[in-house]
Order: sequence, then structure tokens, then C-alpha cells
Amino acid sequence: MSSTMKKMTCRVLVVSLLSLSFQTANAAMIDAEKAAAAGVAQTDRSMVLSYLSRAETATQLQAQGINPDMARERVAAMTDEEVRTLAQDMQTAPAGALSSGGWLAVVVIAAAVWYFVFRK
Repeated sequence: MSSTMKKMTCRVLVVSLLSLSFQTANAAMIDAEKAAAAGVAQTDRSMVLSYLSRAETATQLQAQGINPDMARERVAAMTDEEVRTLAQDMQTAPAGALSSGGWLAVVVIAAAVWYFVFRK
């Protein structure tokens, strides 16, 4: 390699090193709460996405005119706080049955029908 080629290569390398921005790494300890919160957020997000991947859920979403793939994309775009709230709502929701107020309404309506039909 000729000396002019070496000089030119060195100049290009020096200019590229000076023109490129340097990023410094900053290492620090994180709190246990932050580490646990990150794990919980990922767990909540995977739980919501697993519910969306079920066949029954996909059928219900399509019946309401919602594309299941679009719903998954929207969950992926949610913040950790929104996903946590949604996961808590999903965990505390009644599992396909009527709530206690619903059962009470059914009993009252059945008693009223029975009273008016079978009274003499």
C-alpha cells in the first residue's frame, strides 16, 4: 500500500471519528420496585395478549366488528399502566355468568311471574 493511501485512510478515519457522536454508557443500580414493576408489566401484557389469542375471544371480537390482530396491536401500543388496569379488570370480571345483582333480578322477575300466573 502506498504512503499516500495510508495517509488518506488515516485522515478519513480521524475525520469519521471526530464527526460521529460518541455515546457514553451510564450504569447505575435500579430499585427492586422498578425491577419488579417491569416484570409485572410484562406478565400483565402477556396475560392480556393470551386472552386475545383465544378462539372464543377472537370470535366475539369479530362478531362486534373488531379485527383481533388490530386489538393485539393496540394492546402492544398501550402503556404499562393501561395494561395493568385492563389486566386487573379482566381478573375481577365475572367469568361469563351473571353477577350477584343479575341473579337477584332473575329471581325477582321469576317470583313476580309465578305470583301473577298461579294466583287465584
